[in-house]
Order: sequence, then structure tokens, then C-alpha cells
Amino acid sequence: MTTMLNGCCVAKWSLSSCSTEATAGTATIASPAPAATKSCSMVPASSWTSTPPRTTTCSTGTHPQGVLDSTPATSTTQPREPNYKCEHTIMMQGSNYAMSNGGGGGGASSSTHLLDLLEEPIPGVGTYDDFHTIDWVREKCKDRERHRKINSKKKESAWEFTKSLYDAWSGWLVVTLTGLASGALAGVIDIAADWMNDLKEGVCLSAMWFNHEQCCWGSNETTFAERDKCPQWKTWAELILGQAEGPGSYIMNYFMFTFWALSFAFLAVSLVKVFAPYACGSGIPEIKTILSGFIIRGYLGKWTLMIKTITLVLAVASGLSLGKEGPLVHVACCCGNIFSYLFPKYSKNEAKKREVLSAASAAGVSVAFGAPIGGVLFSLEEVSYYFPLKTLWRSFFAALVAAFVLRSINPFGNSRLVLFYVEYHTPWYLFELFPFILLGVFGGLWGAFFIRANIAWCRRRKSTRFGKYPVLEVITVAAITAIVAFPNPYTRQNTSELIKELFTDCGPLESSQLCQYRSQMNGSQAYPQGSDAAATPGVYSAMWQLSLALIFKIIMTIFTFGLKVPSGLFIPSMAIGAIAGRIVGIAVEQLAYYHHDWFLFREWCEVGADCITPGLYAMVGAAACLGGVTRMTVSLVVIVFELTGGLEYIVPLMAAVMTSKWVGDAFGREGIYEAHIRLNGYPFLDAKEEFTHTTLAREVMRPRRSDPPLAVLTQDDMTLAELQAIISETSYNGFPVIVSKESQRLVGFALRRDITIAIENARRKQEGIMLNSRVYFTQHAPTLPADSPRPLKLRSILDMSPFTVTDHTPMEIVVDIFRKLGLRQCLVTHNGIVLGIITKKNILEHLEELKQHVEPLAPPWYYYKKRYPPSYGPDGKPRPRVHNVQLASSSSRYEEDESEEEVRLLVNSSL
Repeated sequence: MTTMLNGCCVAKWSLSSCSTEATAGTATIASPAPAATKSCSMVPASSWTSTPPRTTTCSTGTHPQGVLDSTPATSTTQPREPNYKCEHTIMMQGSNYAMSNGGGGGGASSSTHLLDLLEEPIPGVGTYDDFHTIDWVREKCKDRERHRKINSKKKESAWEFTKSLYDAWSGWLVVTLTGLASGALAGVIDIAADWMNDLKEGVCLSAMWFNHEQCCWGSNETTFAERDKCPQWKTWAELILGQAEGPGSYIMNYFMFTFWALSFAFLAVSLVKVFAPYACGSGIPEIKTILSGFIIRGYLGKWTLMIKTITLVLAVASGLSLGKEGPLVHVACCCGNIFSYLFPKYSKNEAKKREVLSAASAAGVSVAFGAPIGGVLFSLEEVSYYFPLKTLWRSFFAALVAAFVLRSINPFGNSRLVLFYVEYHTPWYLFELFPFILLGVFGGLWGAFFIRANIAWCRRRKSTRFGKYPVLEVITVAAITAIVAFPNPYTRQNTSELIKELFTDCGPLESSQLCQYRSQMNGSQAYPQGSDAAATPGVYSAMWQLSLALIFKIIMTIFTFGLKVPSGLFIPSMAIGAIAGRIVGIAVEQLAYYHHDWFLFREWCEVGADCITPGLYAMVGAAACLGGVTRMTVSLVVIVFELTGGLEYIVPLMAAVMTSKWVGDAFGREGIYEAHIRLNGYPFLDAKEEFTHTTLAREVMRPRRSDPPLAVLTQDDMTLAELQAIISETSYNGFPVIVSKESQRLVGFALRRDITIAIENARRKQEGIMLNSRVYFTQHAPTLPADSPRPLKLRSILDMSPFTVTDHTPMEIVVDIFRKLGLRQCLVTHNGIVLGIITKKNILEHLEELKQHVEPLAPPWYYYKKRYPPSYGPDGKPRPRVHNVQLASSSSRYEEDESEEEVRLLVNSSL
């Protein structure tokens, strides 16, 4: 998009580069290309009175060092006042492009301004406060300036060349350290969680640090049917009462199971509440918000990492309906954040740090599921806001290193990286797509129901007194979970073990109750070679227990996710889907057995041969339910087939996941993480959400007509006392800088934090700075009386190129700019006059208002008319024009609004 400035064509936006707009008078100037640009000479805005002079000298030049040469063109229009003519030179320094007003030649002005901006940067300028949004454009340009500086010095000496190599390889070093730490912590968490989970049932006498499975590995006294029973493993009833069977032993085991569950839950919530409140929850909604540019100090700190690691083990061992996979992403991002402080390239640049966090989130999913490729796709699809190609490579490498470390630790004891390795002996058939799609429908319905129910409960928790007692809430939920879960063997066992059992295909080595089929050979109850046989009462009993477990998991997951303990959602959602899928799989299997002469089964199923695999249905159902909750697609399918090793069954997985997403989107496009982001009020602009409304920038900008005037600063006629009064009386994060109260022309934008730091730094290092000192943002100091105190120059903190849009810019373009460039704010102008400002918060509020009051789409002709009023009024006469601005008449309500706004623009009053 370009703007014609008196014959000089100037690019308005450049979304592919780090350039930003520079507004001077009516000119909006950017630098879209590094090779050839336009430089414009014009009368400075401070000398304009009523109309800007039609004087522009355009030239084309090159600027390899970031400075444009100003060579006059052959065709030049003489200015009305030649004595006031000066050059406007665009240059890049640090985090932005600056437009300087310098007298004399363009070369002198450029060199003077360059030295002024590079002399001793003010410490603290360019940093951000807590709960603020970073400026992506400034951070990226700052990094390019740093990289340019390193490249210019690397040929000066061997030391500078070594520093350049260290800078180039620092990205690979930090992701390597992050992968190593993530894999090591994940292995420790897996081993500790398994041991503490088995501690609720008993203890290994031969080695206290062995869990139940490890304790019986070396025993020679185990049987095929009771392979989990060995003399080395003692239940609590055997240790305390001396008996393994009977009502007394059952009650004692019941009591100890509940006691340990409550103890683990109480310890977890107490540690979180006292030492690290940020360690609660999944962490993925906050990670998504942080990666979008939001600052949450301490959320990725060392205390959060330490407490999250400990309490995650306790929360999983307590038996609550939660998983450790989501919090492992938070743990990995904490590792990435801590290691990034070892490298100045990332510690001093918030945008570069988020590249490390994107790679860390990939490493977190890699160690959570043993799925390196799925981790990279998860980071790309679900959590990352800015994902360049080099971040893709580093994410892949971090996931590789983390998976290698986890495989070396071997926490599962099966010499495999995957968590639920399956090996099915029969392929899937075409007619099975119908039950697979039904499982996808169930997953979508479950996801929509869970999101609405969980958000309603979390909102009630925030608005009632119940949320003020997190310890009591956790203890209550843990007690209900333990008491209800113990009688049912499918809810008593670890959720990961339950999923593994549901995924497993029945074979001669399986002793599960789900595999108790009647043998086709002799009709006796045995453990058959195949699973396509008549089910015994044991299988039907297991199905009833699974049905009760399904209801229990659905209810408890709704109330568990969001507690003040580390709680993931992946494993509980997969467990719900796996239970439903296994039930459907057994039903289809028995249907095929008893009705093998039906058309569907006759074509593919032979009598006495394996046809239906119930474990495959459990795997498909798990993927469908997880997709319905999170609305993931590509990354979820890859994670599931990496998790199970079932690459052959990728088509059923894709069909179920896509169906679950379509069904879930029919009830609401938000996934559970986006819903929690909106519930917590985080400033997150979702790139997946479409903006289809016809509002304009002037309808969203602040201030509104009923609000106080816009707080602005003038470039050279304010005192320090006036500046401090504006800062103390307002709470804005930044202020537009204008030429004067009379002109109202935009010069730049100054951040509140930078102004405060610059004033404190000037008082500490400069003498003669007083309350009546003149503050100026121009290149040269204004003319002052001889007895005036020393002026304070703040030009170095002025953003000379703030993003600006006109008041008639459609909001769909503004929202797109905010999303793609990660802006903090955008100024709204009309012919160079500042009207207002649009912040990220304003856009989020506007989107929320539109959700509450859906605006019907207007026809294109109405939209065009709204942006561009007709040239002739209803009386047939041309509309009056002032300053090339077309004024609307007041014959209708719409035209009255236009007229009032145009008149307000032309009145020289304070904005």
C-alpha cells in the first residue's frame, strides 16, 4: 500500500521487513527495501501555518549503511518560503527508523544525528515492565543492528572473529542445553511419579526405590495370571495387619490409598501456594501468551521450575484426573528461559528469547510423549506466535536432544522411547471408517461440553468465595477422587497404565479381563490366540466397569483442570477417548462375530480369523477426544502415531481427528487453551480467528468523544515540570509527540517507561537540570533566553517512526497489522493530525464487544460509502473542501457525524 506525497511515492507498510512508518506532516514514510528508496525534502512541519507548502524534492539513492543520501532531482518546485526549507533524512538506528530535521546539507544532518543516537545509550531504555507487551518490530530491528555491528567488526581481529562465531552458534548451544535439561527432568519426573503412585498400594521390601513392576522383575515366583504379585512386594494390609485377603485387608488398603492420595495432594498445593503460585495449572495458555509477546515476570523462573518439577510428581501420584504432559512443556520452557540468560544475544532481546521458548516447547512435547516430530509440529501449530525457519531447525534439534536423553535414561524400562507402544496384527478395513467417524463425533461433542463446563466452573471459582481456599478445594477433589476410584480397578490404576491396557491388542500373553474370550477351539474359557471370539462374562463385566470409569473421568476432569496444582489435560482426555473407543471396539467385534454373514462383514471378515481390533478403536478414540478439546489436527495425528508406533493406522486417526474438530467448531471455535486465555484476560490475538466486520479505525481508537482529550507532548515547548505532571496524572504507557498545540502534526511516539528512565538518568549524570528546564525532542535545542536552565534533550528515546493509520482504515487491516507485526499500539491520524491511539487492549475489547453483539455483514456498496462519502451532497451541490479534506453536510444522521468529525479535525484545539 503506497501514498502519493506531492508526486513522491512513499511505501506505507512493509510487512516483510522490520521497517516502521515515520510520520512527518502529511508524509508517512517507510523503508521497504534495503537497496533503493525515496528521500523527500520538505518544509518542516513546525513552520506550517494553515496549509502545508506544496514543496517536495524527490530523489533516489542507496543507503548501504542505513542512511539515505539526499540528491536533488532535476525537477523541483520552488518553495513558498525558501528560507525555511530543510532536508528530512531517514536513517535506521537500533530499534527504529528515525527522521531527522537538520539544517544545511543532508550529509551533515545524517552524520550528526547518527552520532547523537549512538552516543552512550541510556541504561534501561528499551526494556519492559511486568504484564506489558513487547514491541516486536523494535526488538527485531535491535537484533539486526547488533548483528550488523558484529559483522562489521569481525575482520578487525581474531578476538572479534571468535566473538562473531560465538554469537552465531549461541542459538544452537542454548537449545542443546535446553534439550539436555528437559530430557533429564522428564526422566526424573517419570520415574518418581511411577514410584510414588505405587507407594499408595504398597512397598518393595527388597529395594525401597523400586516400583511395583520393577520389584517383581527378578522374582521367580510370579504366575502367568498374577504376574504382578511377588513375595518382594507387600501391600499395606500385609505390612500392617499381616494378611493379604479379607475385609480387613481391603479396608486397610482402601484407607492407605486415600491417605497417601490426600497427603500428596496437600503437599503439592501447599508448595505451590507458598513458594511458586505460577507453578499451578497446565502452563500452556500462559506459554502461548508469553510467546505472543506478553511479559509475565517469574513465570519461567528458577523457583517456578523447581516447584513445578516437585509438585508435578506429587499431583500425578495423588491420583487426580490430570496428566504430566502439559506441565512438561512449562518445565521445558523454564529451562529454555534460564539458559537464555547465559547468552546476551537472547537475554537482552525479548523477541529472540521467544525463539528459544518455541524450541523449548517442542522439546517438552518430545519428552512428554516420546514424539520429537510431533513436538515440533505442536510448537508450530499450537503455541508459537512467531516461527521463522531457523526456529524450526532449532526446535527439531532441541526435540532430538531431549528425546535422546530420555531414551538414555529409559524411565519406562522397556527400552523404547514411545509411551504406549502397540503392535496390531490385523489391518483396518474400509467399513471401519464409519465407527471411526462416530468416535470423532463423540470426541467433538466431548470437547465442546468439556470446554463450556470447565470454563463455567473456573469462572464460578473466580467469582465466589470457594476460589479463595485453593488448599481446601484440592483436598476435597482429591478425597472424592480417591474414595470413588479405589473400588474400580480401571480408575484405581495410573491413567497412563489404563491407556496402555486399553491400547493393547489381546493375545496369548495378555491376562487382562478385557481379553477373557471363549476359545473357538474347545469352547472353554482361556486366553485365545485371536480376539474375534465370543466374549465371556468377564469381558462384559469389564465393559460395565469401563462405562463407570468413563462417567467418573468425565466428571472429575471437569473439576480437576484448573486446580492450584500442576495439571495437564492430554492424558485425561486420551483416557476418556480410549475408554469410549475400547467399548465401541468390543461392540463392533462381537457384532462381527455373531453376524459375520452380514454384507459388511462378509466382504472382509472370514470365519475364525481376526477382523476387528478393539485396541485400534481405543487409539482412535483417544486421538478424537484430545482433538476435540485442544482443536489440534496435524500435530495431534503425528503425536499419536509416534506415541503408539502405529504409522499404518494414520488414515483412521486423520478421519477421527478432523471429524472431532469439525464437530467441536460447530459449537465454538475456541480450544481449551484459548478459552482459558480469554478467561484470564491475557492480551492474546489469535491468528486463527477471522475478522469479518466493517468497523473503521476511528470507531475503535481512544479517546472516544466522551473521553478526556488525548494526552500528547510537544516537541520543544514543554518544561520538565509539565512533562512530569502529565506522567503523574495519567497511566498511559506512551504519548504521541506533536509539533505544537496549534499544529497538532505528529512527530513521533515516546514510551512512558523510557521517559521516566531518561529523566532519572539525566538528573543523575547532568548538572543544571531543573523543573523549569526546557524538554525538547528535536535535533537542535530551541532558542532560549540566556538565563534559562540547561535544557533536557530526549530525542534518543523518541520513536520517529510509529505505526500510523488513517481514521478511515478498516479494522480488518488494523487487526491484521497487529497480528503479523506484533504491535503494542498504533496511532490514528487524519492529514498528519493525531486523532487518537489504538492499543492491543482496545482491539481485544472491540473483538469481545463484537462477539457479544454480532454485527451483520454490510453490502460492499455500504462499506465503500462509509469509507468514502460521496463528492456531492443530497442537494446536488459539491461538498466544500478545506485543506483538501472533503466536508460532509448535515442532512442525515450519518452525514452529521461526518461533518462534526471533520470540523473537529480542523479546529486547533488540544487533543
